[in-house]
Amino acid sequence: MLHFIWQNLLFTTNELKSTDNETLQILSKGTLNAHAGPDFTNAKIMIGDIVWVGNVEIHIKSGDWKLHGHTKDPGYDNTILHVCWEYNEPIFRTDNSRISCLALKPVTDNTLLHRYAQLMESANDIPCSPRISSISPFTWSLWLERLVVERLEQKTAIIYEALEQTKYEWQEVFYRFIARNFGLKINTQPFENLARNLPLAILSKHKDSLKQIEALVFGVAGFLNDELIDEYGRNRQKEYRFLKKKYNLIEIDKTQWKFLRLMPANFPTVRLAQFASLIHHSNNLFSKLVSTPSIHSLCDLLSTSPSDYWKTHYLLDHLSTHREKRLGESTIQNIIINTVIPFKFAFGKHKHDESIQQNAFDLLEQVKPENNSIIKKWKDLGFKAENSLQSQALLQLKNEYCISKRCLDCNIGYKLLKNEAD
Repeated sequence: MLHFIWQNLLFTTNELKSTDNETLQILSKGTLNAHAGPDFTNAKIMIGDIVWVGNVEIHIKSGDWKLHGHTKDPGYDNTILHVCWEYNEPIFRTDNSRISCLALKPVTDNTLLHRYAQLMESANDIPCSPRISSISPFTWSLWLERLVVERLEQKTAIIYEALEQTKYEWQEVFYRFIARNFGLKINTQPFENLARNLPLAILSKHKDSLKQIEALVFGVAGFLNDELIDEYGRNRQKEYRFLKKKYNLIEIDKTQWKFLRLMPANFPTVRLAQFASLIHHSNNLFSKLVSTPSIHSLCDLLSTSPSDYWKTHYLLDHLSTHREKRLGESTIQNIIINTVIPFKFAFGKHKHDESIQQNAFDLLEQVKPENNSIIKKWKDLGFKAENSLQSQALLQLKNEYCISKRCLDCNIGYKLLKNEAD
């Protein structure tokens, strides 16, 4: 909080005096230091008639300077001003020269601290919810734009990390990420394990045969090791035994897959069948998705139905009533939001192509917003997401700021602390 007060000069700066009664004029507050050493670097302060250039250190009490060992640390000798909340004793450099001190408590409005305490002590999952309606639409718009960029940058960092591990095999990494997406939240990990054990390069050799793709997918997923009754299962099992030996494949443990509390349409077996169909019907899927600027064209590329067997099955060897198992609209949109768009943004950055990056934002504006408990909570507070760009920003705000009460890093928190709406 003291860093925040100093960085934003949220105190009376007119006729400032040091604790030694010297006049102070802040010409430059310096830059917040994220590394070891004084809190703010390259500050410029006029103390009396002399302009000092150096660093600023901040503590709650002036005596904390000694408690933290700075008196004997040469790394703090270039401190030109010691800022504290309360002054209780003078402090010195290693050469015993005294450092000027500014006490903030006498020059800071107590209502600022009261507002901060309200945020920090709030029991609401969105701490500022009682006052948030006072924030102007303009402030919201600017902050949401920054948040969605921040979210895409975070996802891009994860993508780049995976690319470095594969020596920038874009197709393979995209395949792994889209596999994760098919698993929803509950089966994300087994789908990722499947993709790692079954590289895209192997599937690509059999793209013309849905039967072989299904054999590979269900085999490595661990579903073809049991004794199967119907012809479909036995046929895939026979194919897989040959392919397993050919490629030295290793299955994942079938117990990794979770069925409990899932609707039958979301069973991992159905998702695997849909995934196999997408692989079978797509050539150079990554390249096509990255180069496709239209949301409707993206949906067409991802829209797929599994083989006829799955119209009457949710599980191998278990007959069910006839039902189409085409990939649903919400699932397709989820894949576009969480895989296609981040990869498009990452690829645009990699190629230094701003048009590709801009298209990622344009697509987010064209996709419907997510419908989950967090987005519903924002809607209850009067902030209805009109598209996925806004819903992604609101998810980022809740998960990265509200939960950990990073109100001082949030534009909304900043406005509320200063009691500003615009």
